[in-house]
Amino acid sequence: MTDDSQLHRTLIGGAEKRDIALVDYDPRWPEKFSRHAEIIRRALGGRALSIQHAGSTSVPGLAAKPIVDVVVVVEDSGNEDVYLPAFVAAGYVLRVREPDWHQHRMFRTPELDVHIHLFSRGCVEVERLLAFRDRLRKSAEDRCLYESVKRELARQDWPDMNAYARAKSAVVEEITARALGMAAAESIR
Repeated sequence: MTDDSQLHRTLIGGAEKRDIALVDYDPRWPEKFSRHAEIIRRALGGRALSIQHAGSTSVPGLAAKPIVDVVVVVEDSGNEDVYLPAFVAAGYVLRVREPDWHQHRMFRTPELDVHIHLFSRGCVEVERLLAFRDRLRKSAEDRCLYESVKRELARQDWPDMNAYARAKSAVVEEITARALGMAAAESIR
């Protein structure tokens, strides 16, 4: 998703201007993740094949926007009938529908402090997100690099969070490539 017309088709409610405010790592973020993981487990039952804490709030010591990212794997994220009513009943709001990008769906809390990203079983993007997270947890050098880029970008004025996310995509790809390269090298051993 790179062009603005595509962005407006995928964002339910359209683009929103929001401040990009980074805060120091909060040790309560894993607890918030756990609370929402339990809500999701109760809502979806066995339809939730995996529930993972991802993004910057999942990396101890890393400054972040105070938004907890949750990655949920279901059998087929394109089949909204299976999970959409349960998410809505649990109080989440569908914000993003990207059928052309891994059938990604994103729900959020009304308070805008939790984002839930849904993907299908076997989606390569889940592996990439978790590899990125794990690399940041293990590598102080990559953690510092990523935080410095985020802090620099956060000082700028962005039309919406998606523009900010696109601006940091080069460093995310760089770190993800290292993470996947390390994983491949370890699997050869």
